[in-house]
Amino acid sequence: MRNILVGVVIGAMLIVAGAFFKPAFLKRISSASVVSPIGKVLEKPLEKYTINALSGRKFSGSDIVLDDALATESAYTVYAFHYISDGPTSSGGLRGAGRKVTGVAHLPAGRQVFQGGKSEKFPVIVQFRGYVDREKYVPGEGTKRSAEVFARNGFISLAPDFLGYGGSDMPSGDIFEERFQTYTAALNLLASVHTLPMADADRVGIWGHSNGGHIALTVLEILHRSVPAVLWAPVSKPFPYSILYYTDEADDHGKLLRLALSTFEKDYDTELYSLTRYLDRIVGPLQLHQGSADEAVPQRWSDELAKRLEPTVHDMKYYVYPGADHNMAGPPAGAWNTVVARDVAFFTVHLK
Repeated sequence: MRNILVGVVIGAMLIVAGAFFKPAFLKRISSASVVSPIGKVLEKPLEKYTINALSGRKFSGSDIVLDDALATESAYTVYAFHYISDGPTSSGGLRGAGRKVTGVAHLPAGRQVFQGGKSEKFPVIVQFRGYVDREKYVPGEGTKRSAEVFARNGFISLAPDFLGYGGSDMPSGDIFEERFQTYTAALNLLASVHTLPMADADRVGIWGHSNGGHIALTVLEILHRSVPAVLWAPVSKPFPYSILYYTDEADDHGKLLRLALSTFEKDYDTELYSLTRYLDRIVGPLQLHQGSADEAVPQRWSDELAKRLEPTVHDMKYYVYPGADHNMAGPPAGAWNTVVARDVAFFTVHLK
């Protein structure tokens, strides 16, 4: 399971506590800034991705387009979908031609009917998966099982593949910007929910697992407003410890990674990209789950996260599952079912 982490850190937090990482990717790292012939720094292109910078930008989203129906059950239908994600430009605007991001949507059957026969739109849970090798990725991986449960209970689930995965366009060639584009893709999806006719854009929650939990935490900080959120074993440690923790599993024991980080730090303040600096921006409500036998995200990480969030997050609940692993599986039997049942109850209270 620790192999996931070389991806998660090296996946989850290369910079800003994360950038999808493999040693070979480091060959694609571009210069952190544009330099004139006389050595003067003219631009720092990644400054527009600091948490403060993204907090000050408006994400208008795009139409969510339902594509092929992938499966039909009595309680829900599964669709492939896509939308357009625009990223911030150095001038402060949005790129005119965005990049297509695909994903999987679980849509409950019919419409919710309340007392008096009134029909209303469904609440929405946007789900961010954990790290998966691009070569092994299948759309819906990491979210499919929980999405089915949410749909059976009257919630729409929207799970983006992210750039470079599924049928999405490719991300930036810069490894750092590629990581930051997971935030802009997430923010644009949240801004696009209102375009789904059956979705209630006023009742939207966030679910994140592992690296997806890291994305969720960062997005919550950028939004800085009340959004009900559920996190499963999120990657939550500060950069660069979150990366260096796993370098013992790299073939070169982290040499190339340390070189890349030192280059980045010459031009950028890593604290401005780190979620641990802005935890006080998370409002809640929030539910946090952690398995005690998790080998990918140690329990002490979530213990510390919960301790830091409790003073400022309203309706904060933290659950530890003895013997459960990174995916909430393993002894005791039924841990996964308990976690998902608590998620349904949480979202029912805060979204219904």
